[in-house]
Amino acid sequence: MSIHNQNVKEYLSGNIERITYHNPENGFCVLRVKVKNHKELVTVTGSVPSVSVGEYIKCSGIWYNDRNHGKQFKADFLKALPPDTLEGIEKYLGSGLIKGIGAHFAKKLVTAFGDQVFDVIEHKPELLSTLDGIGKIRANSICNNWKDQKIVREIMIFLQSHGVGTTRATRIFKTYGEEAIAIVSKDPYQLAKDIRGIGFVSADTIAGNLGITKDSLIRARAGLSYALLEATSNGHCALPLEILIENTQKLLGIDSSLVKIAIEKEIESKTIICDLIEDKPCIFLASYHFYEKQIAKMLLSIDKENVPWGDNNLQELIPEIEQKLSIRLADNQKEAIIKALSKRLMVITGGPGTGKTTLVKALLKLLELKKLNVKLCAPTGRAAKRLSETTGLEATTIHRLLEINSLGGGFKYNEDNRLICDYLIVDESSMIDVSLFYALIKALPDHIGLLLVGDVDQLPSVGAGQVLKDIINSNIITTVRLNQIFRQSESSAIITNAHKVNKGILPDLNFRKDNSDFYFIEAEPGDDIINKIITITCDRIPKKFNLNPINDIQLLCPMQRGGTGARSLNTELQKVLNPNYVKEITKFGQIFAVGDKVMQTENNYDKDTYNGDIGIISAIDQEEQEITIDFYGNKVVYDYDDLDQITLAYATTIHKSQGSEYPVVIIPITMQSYMMLTRNLVYTAITRGKKLVVIIGEKKAFAMAVKDSKSSNRYSRLKDWLQFQH
Repeated sequence: MSIHNQNVKEYLSGNIERITYHNPENGFCVLRVKVKNHKELVTVTGSVPSVSVGEYIKCSGIWYNDRNHGKQFKADFLKALPPDTLEGIEKYLGSGLIKGIGAHFAKKLVTAFGDQVFDVIEHKPELLSTLDGIGKIRANSICNNWKDQKIVREIMIFLQSHGVGTTRATRIFKTYGEEAIAIVSKDPYQLAKDIRGIGFVSADTIAGNLGITKDSLIRARAGLSYALLEATSNGHCALPLEILIENTQKLLGIDSSLVKIAIEKEIESKTIICDLIEDKPCIFLASYHFYEKQIAKMLLSIDKENVPWGDNNLQELIPEIEQKLSIRLADNQKEAIIKALSKRLMVITGGPGTGKTTLVKALLKLLELKKLNVKLCAPTGRAAKRLSETTGLEATTIHRLLEINSLGGGFKYNEDNRLICDYLIVDESSMIDVSLFYALIKALPDHIGLLLVGDVDQLPSVGAGQVLKDIINSNIITTVRLNQIFRQSESSAIITNAHKVNKGILPDLNFRKDNSDFYFIEAEPGDDIINKIITITCDRIPKKFNLNPINDIQLLCPMQRGGTGARSLNTELQKVLNPNYVKEITKFGQIFAVGDKVMQTENNYDKDTYNGDIGIISAIDQEEQEITIDFYGNKVVYDYDDLDQITLAYATTIHKSQGSEYPVVIIPITMQSYMMLTRNLVYTAITRGKKLVVIIGEKKAFAMAVKDSKSSNRYSRLKDWLQFQH
């Protein structure tokens, strides 16, 4: 029983010694507070937008006895103020609140300036540089960070008062500066457009609290734009009119008549376009409609022109190439090479082991003989690295080929500044989305030869569109489909089983052969499959094959969520594979520690890191609030606030693995993931493994996936544009 009357409101104040828990989304916190006349620290629970160690709090509430945690003070009102004692000031400054001030400099500042330290930082910054170790640069940094923090806190309090969390407050401030509150008050839906990590739902909450009614036209137009953006994140360039109206209605809870008015207004403002896909009226975001139309126009322009390098005596040169490379080309490979050099535009598609790499190497030798300036690229860093290794030539990502324009945004190479190149080979073309392909194709010189290489049966791009599939299905662009598995690949169970899956044939899951590169391990959902995954990842495979479990083994999951989803397995594997870390931080609901394997989850042009890049955390600087990640030898520094772009990568989704290859791939497949289980998903996962593929889970689920031939139907118009403009 509590010694206090739980029904009587009391008042409490004191200095925060420790923050046990703080949820920045809703402000809920558990604080340990030094209160006058209390021998031990008092546990205070309540809500506050922002809180730091050392601050002085005032609160009102009731005492209660928690069965698990003992006596606590439950505050219904809680306010945090700057500390008023030297001890509190030192803890406050040393808490990591102000970038550039850790425990060491906090002590130094308080010793020098006492309780006047806040006034010095704010109004007399020149005095800071008189202290040892604090030069002019650090002094300016401290002052600027102090100023920013004050503004951020105001934004936090504003957002919190309007029903939204404060995690993104710093990012809002970085985007809008001191105008943040004014901009948000005028049009809260702007947040969803401009601020990474703030979705429509959060912006809508703010709008409601600011007095924007449910049936207002500004809300209907914002909801409509969001519904279309959601469609692009699911791979569509457009949505049928009926589906868009239905989705927007469902999202906003408004009448269809208001949605139709919003569509009319958006069409008038030219932000969206209505066009036909297979005789159905569909609504496009204007940019995607433009991209697809322009891609078709430029591809056809390349295709119709004759080759500038001459296509004579190719047949005679092929034996010479075979001799130089010590290879023997199949008839369809020879045919493909002759076509590739007789046409300015061509597509080569085929599954693993069908000779795409050999064909490209032979073609490169011929291009070398013709003294052409050749460039190689791929959509991801890992795919580009693999292309370099197989060809012996430099290959880059498409982003690096085009070069990010750090000043004006966009790319350095564009329609006004073309690439210097005679022939371009693009590998893993199935991964390229519409917007990236448009950026690439408009930067090509007029005389270019272009070869697109990829496996059209794999998953389509993560971004909007299905560029490779649409080009092939148009039947306008010359395409060579390689389907013969070469003898050296026939011994690989990975390759033979991948092709079986692609044809809808279930591999023999009971087959056992010494030194096989393909295994199926049966496991039940729950503890059984998780324990087996941990055992084979951390123990059995590393020991048997002498492999590093972090660098050489990759778990590929159908989904993010669920017991065998990437999120859950990352938590389990982190405990086992990185148990003895030196430094750790918790951000955005994830623990990050030195030595962790992580992945970039979106393109960050400023840092030159891209969606799917994998690295290892090499350092955590708690004073500067920075984390360093080593990506393929490229060390990149992140602020703590940017760590929502990063996720653990011991396990990742199959979608995120596109364009990558790993020595060992482990694929958990259970009925929990049945909604996601399709043939091309499993096929893509199997083809990611080079030395070993292990499928673990339920036979029923695997059989269901192999049987399911439906691939996601994407709404795009590139195929139509190619056919109509031809």
